[in-house]
Amino acid sequence: MDIGTVVAFLAVDLLLVLTPGADWAYAIAAGLRGRALLPAVAGLVTGYAGYTLLAVAGLVVIVAGSPHLLTALTVLGAGCLMWLGRGVLVRPATPGADTKNMAGTETTADTGRRTMLRGAGISGLNPKALLLYFSLFPQFIDPAAGWPVATQTGLLGTLHMACCAVVYLGVGLLARTALTTRPTAARAVTRTSGAMMIAIGGFLLVERLA
Repeated sequence: MDIGTVVAFLAVDLLLVLTPGADWAYAIAAGLRGRALLPAVAGLVTGYAGYTLLAVAGLVVIVAGSPHLLTALTVLGAGCLMWLGRGVLVRPATPGADTKNMAGTETTADTGRRTMLRGAGISGLNPKALLLYFSLFPQFIDPAAGWPVATQTGLLGTLHMACCAVVYLGVGLLARTALTTRPTAARAVTRTSGAMMIAIGGFLLVERLA
């Protein structure tokens, strides 16, 4: 795999990652919660790590070629997005706020784990990510390049995860910096993020089931 192919992939991949969506909405909401940003981004990247492993194993092609399995993933992913979006609408983040359980005793470690798991759910259950790996990666993989296909797939997946980590961290930090002294605006942005999750989930359901 030559450097020109890698650069071309990075250019296309960055354009896709820079397009706002459910990942952005979650990163913004996490950024407003202070310490939740790092576990949130780690969770989002973990979801894509799962797709990378599937792609390396060749299972992405199998899943993408199974209409029933893809529909099941779409329904599950859309439901997850809508459920998380509802939670964000009900409990909008404010700058520096820490999530607590009903008894108010949830530890920072517990909060971090839950935030990471939710992030992994958002990216890992998003069928659009599956189609991204299925449709974009093959265009940049050359079986005659001298590298094993699995190695090329792993490299592209790693580059995609790196782009996601950098962009989502930047989005979260920007949201925190711009809104840290504006709690009212922060709540409005968070509610907008939650509404985006619900809208994206609804769109995925309609698009797949229509």
